[in-house]
Amino acid sequence: MVDSSKQWLKNLEWSQSLLIDALDIALVLALTYMILMIISERRTLWMVRGFIILMLASAVSGTLQLKLLNFVLQNLVIGCAVAMAVALQSEFRRFLEQLGRGEFRHLFQPSIATPKSDSVIDEIVDAVKELSKNRIGALLIVETSGPIDERDFSVPGVKLNAEVSKELIQTIFQPKTLLHDGATLIRGSRIVASGIILPLSGRTASRQLGTRHRAAMGITERVENCICVVVSEETGSISLAEKGTLNRPLTITKLKESLEARFSPSVDREAVAPGLFSLGRQIRSKALVSISRLLGLPSTASRDKK
Repeated sequence: MVDSSKQWLKNLEWSQSLLIDALDIALVLALTYMILMIISERRTLWMVRGFIILMLASAVSGTLQLKLLNFVLQNLVIGCAVAMAVALQSEFRRFLEQLGRGEFRHLFQPSIATPKSDSVIDEIVDAVKELSKNRIGALLIVETSGPIDERDFSVPGVKLNAEVSKELIQTIFQPKTLLHDGATLIRGSRIVASGIILPLSGRTASRQLGTRHRAAMGITERVENCICVVVSEETGSISLAEKGTLNRPLTITKLKESLEARFSPSVDREAVAPGLFSLGRQIRSKALVSISRLLGLPSTASRDKK
């Protein structure tokens, strides 16, 4: 009787240990999934993958008591974490903001580019073409995935809430209008506001770049979910800013191609999501099998055979 009680307690402790380990693994997978959903770009995912491999190597070396290797790997992991925090500062900032606001549901949803019809892109391109031809300076902020927080602007500007049209965009940036000096925010098919003052980039830029270019770099450094189209007042050249990087000069054809590519489902994003969902299904099925065996219940496959 005593032996059976000891065996029962031993099995209970083993079951509790197994459940704690399973919970630990599930939480780590959930955290990894949230990070991948926030990043959701293949070129950045390779960096995250390398970081995860370093963490696993550090854990294995600690388990095997390889002290020197574990010391080196631990310091390497810390250094890589700091480097990633700098390289992915906009992604981590958005992650912390959503976490602080309690938006846990959004943490598990991939960031998807806001779809724009061909007519909206054509209106933007046609307006930029005329502005460039007449050498009229312009700065357009185009949201890509979710609304921008107005607190990221130095001055929010004047609310318009009007349909996107080339005539309206050209009118806004005419030199004699009150709103021509600021930026114009486009959300979906609407012009949300104009006369927006943006924070300037702190990077050392070329002397050929004016305030509009530095503002475009500054807001795209600070906010991930937007791109900026800039028309130079001096030369009429067209630039596209994204994630603090300025791509210039662009032709009208190249600008249109860039906008169409940015607002259509990209191959990288489509490749990431199915793989994650497939991995989730595999983990779920294996977890159900393990729990069934632990509780002594018949598995799904055995029930189907019956």
